Amino acid sequence: MCGLAGEIRLDGRPADVAALGRMCDCMIPRGPDSSGVWQRGPIALGHRRLSIIDLSAAGSQPMVDSQIGLSVAFNGCIYNYRDLRAELESAGYRFFSTSDTEVIGKAYAHWGMSFVDHFLGMFAFAIVEHVSGRVILGRDRLGIKPLYVDANAERIRFASALPALLAAGGTDTSIDRVALAYYLSFHSVVPAPRTILSGVRKLPPATLRVIEPDGTWRDRLYWEPRFERDPARAGWSERDWEEALIAKLRTAVERRMVADVPVGVLLSGGIDSSLVVALLAEAGQHGLQTFSIGFESAGGESGDEFSYSSLVARTFDTDHHQIPIDSAKLLPGIDAAISAMSEPMVSHDCVAFYLLSEEVAKSIKVVQSGQGADEVLGGYDWYPPLIDVAREDAVEAYSRVFFDRRWSAMAGVLQPEWLIEHDAPTAYIAERFGRPGARTAVDAALRNDTTIMLVDDPVKRVDNMTMAWGLEGRVPFLDHELVEFAGTIPPELKLADGGKGVLKRASRGIVPDEVIDRTKGYFPVPAIRQLEGPYLDRVRDALTDPAARARGLFRPELVQRLLADPNTTRTQLGSNALWQLALLEMWLQDQGIR
Repeated sequence: MCGLAGEIRLDGRPADVAALGRMCDCMIPRGPDSSGVWQRGPIALGHRRLSIIDLSAAGSQPMVDSQIGLSVAFNGCIYNYRDLRAELESAGYRFFSTSDTEVIGKAYAHWGMSFVDHFLGMFAFAIVEHVSGRVILGRDRLGIKPLYVDANAERIRFASALPALLAAGGTDTSIDRVALAYYLSFHSVVPAPRTILSGVRKLPPATLRVIEPDGTWRDRLYWEPRFERDPARAGWSERDWEEALIAKLRTAVERRMVADVPVGVLLSGGIDSSLVVALLAEAGQHGLQTFSIGFESAGGESGDEFSYSSLVARTFDTDHHQIPIDSAKLLPGIDAAISAMSEPMVSHDCVAFYLLSEEVAKSIKVVQSGQGADEVLGGYDWYPPLIDVAREDAVEAYSRVFFDRRWSAMAGVLQPEWLIEHDAPTAYIAERFGRPGARTAVDAALRNDTTIMLVDDPVKRVDNMTMAWGLEGRVPFLDHELVEFAGTIPPELKLADGGKGVLKRASRGIVPDEVIDRTKGYFPVPAIRQLEGPYLDRVRDALTDPAARARGLFRPELVQRLLADPNTTRTQLGSNALWQLALLEMWLQDQGIR
């Protein structure tokens, strides 16, 4: 888990190593252990390393492999790298390290563009062919690892974090008005390839981009899960589905223990992270380190779930760490979490993950997390209303229960100059839902949330907040083989028992019933959900700052109304509408965007 960066010059000049250095310096928290830069004429790669596999200097990056004529910069982990290494050795390749980075380069040399099909893991990488000058960028199937791109007529730059591109200089930081409409519709999610900034795009998940020396490029989507029934499983009983799901998760959890350092678990006390702990205990992990966080209550909302996480820790005899966060740390933690965001993310869980990661990183370098189960297995409350909706009516039904606001309401939020002329959010969902490979309305919603919304909300949240402290977060529910299997599970089994029914039933006898039967919880940060005192003051400062006034994104009368009554107006899914507006301004101001 690291940070990578690179530049490709298109104007005949050598790569700007100074700009690359600024990009890498911006990503020191992602890779605090070491750094490296490689340049050959118009191309340069930079890297910040968090040492997880092959802790020696032989695993340093950018990795230059003269034997095959490639240089590689990589962020992530290839969990089956040992098996691939053995296969490549049998084909005649010789290795100078024990790292998964070297496996990536030699796999590309051996299998060409099909090499990613062999990988089990999370990854973003850049590969440079020494002879041709061709550059290949790649991102894992579920977008667990990020890769941002800033391209113009003179050069192409890429990095693991958007702020790193800004540090290099020369980025077009104007607001993308279509992305702004997405942000206000999809809970701050801006689907790839857009970002909130016009000059920065992100490589979509499951995509390989081949960039020629003249700057022309082509993309190849190499994976797309299908949410349809498998005829071979037509006769399966409910128990068959449950046992197969647990088997897939068991494999996914065990894969994510691959490391040359200890691996712990972020234990919220919900069923997802509790099941990860249970399966690791079943596999013989003793003294597993687990970590839970809690905040002070506010507005009548509880700020911790320690009772459940402690129950799981006692049941499986983990080395458990309860981390209560004093209210004095929360306000500075909000600003620090916003600084760590590559894009504005409205979820208050970001602050919780940030402060939790700060403490966890003092003890350990790698953790597993339960993120992703709700999207993959139907845990959210916007799925049940779709169960009887005809497939042709799915777009409207999904938009009605999921969107923060419909297009007709956008003019009441944005100033006229920021409005676009068409309903881009609904058009986007219509295009995604119209693709083949999702049988029912629920299937279409789950596919969209798994491959789009999940990538740019929970997954990005885990990456940004853990990597702010040099902590690697692994997400077994996003093992691509598990996701492929989950897509075939009948929707009624997923939505049973109030959501994630197939997982809940499969977990009986593995985790305590109290965890399975509890009301669904979240990473609670009540002080953000119920804005008051210094937190409301911080929001007011952001929205009335001279930079916000000059930018003029939001209607002043709306801002004043929300500031006067900060906790009443909620989005469709219950988020604080004032926080959504303020978060965007706080992020823009933090990044120095005027």
